[in-house]
Amino acid sequence: MNETQQYFATEIALDHADGIIPRREALRRLLLLGLTVASASSLLTACEGDKNEGTGAPTDAGDEPSVSTPPPSVTGLPDAAVPTESITFPGVDGRTLQGAWATSVRPLGAVLVMHENRGLTDHIANVAGRFAAAGYAALALDLLSEEGGTKSFADAGEVTGALGQIMPARFVEDMRSALDELARRVPEKKIGAIGFCFGGGVVWRLIGSKDPRLAAAAPFYGPLPSGVDFVGSKAAVLGVYAELDTNVNGSRETATSLLEAAGLKHEIVTFLGANHAFFNDTGARHNPEVASAAWAKVLAWFGENLA
Repeated sequence: MNETQQYFATEIALDHADGIIPRREALRRLLLLGLTVASASSLLTACEGDKNEGTGAPTDAGDEPSVSTPPPSVTGLPDAAVPTESITFPGVDGRTLQGAWATSVRPLGAVLVMHENRGLTDHIANVAGRFAAAGYAALALDLLSEEGGTKSFADAGEVTGALGQIMPARFVEDMRSALDELARRVPEKKIGAIGFCFGGGVVWRLIGSKDPRLAAAAPFYGPLPSGVDFVGSKAAVLGVYAELDTNVNGSRETATSLLEAAGLKHEIVTFLGANHAFFNDTGARHNPEVASAAWAKVLAWFGENLA
């Protein structure tokens, strides 16, 4: 299994252990990733055991800054979201890329939005619309464009399986093509990127590509790719983590060290009492109060480094 597939497999097993998906569905999704029945069953049993034994407790947040549950004055994500439109634009090697586009009348800057392992869903498109409502131009990229797009797949399991077959270099190529499109549509504006879960991981890769157009980034609970380094990047990075996220937090200190080694402006925030995928308002782990605080943090970060 490649690195992406390994991450997806653990996510699926944890979703089952947390009661989000039944064992039969978890097994089906693991088989779509390429695991054998025996290895998939062993992984599910191991994660079930970890939960029963309490070893799934939160990792130590260390000395990194944390943000507790916000006061009522900042709870609730904004209802306003500019409607997105489906667009296509050119990619590398003749690929035609798909995305959801939204913009404000006079954008402060541009934002690339990267999706979770379920592809370009309505939720992710809505995030682009929220950025437009907040004064930005935003493009949510579909990393399954070459395969016909997220909507060409029957369900989330097939989407995850297909994403696991793609080499990471193509993810970076497609993201940089999306930066091209943003620069074309919103010339002379700074560009940022945000990604969630798997999308947070690919945003780490984009930072590691050292693309000089990337002025700011906000990877949300994204797995840090092996071998990545940030020396030469110009991005101001807001790394967002969740206290209860046992799958991703193990790479948090390494990400911090790499940002420090590269001399990048950065802030690492761990939200207390929140779990992986807390920002997804269609998901089982959604935490509205923490999501609102994180949204405010991102807007402040992009306002400081993009606008």
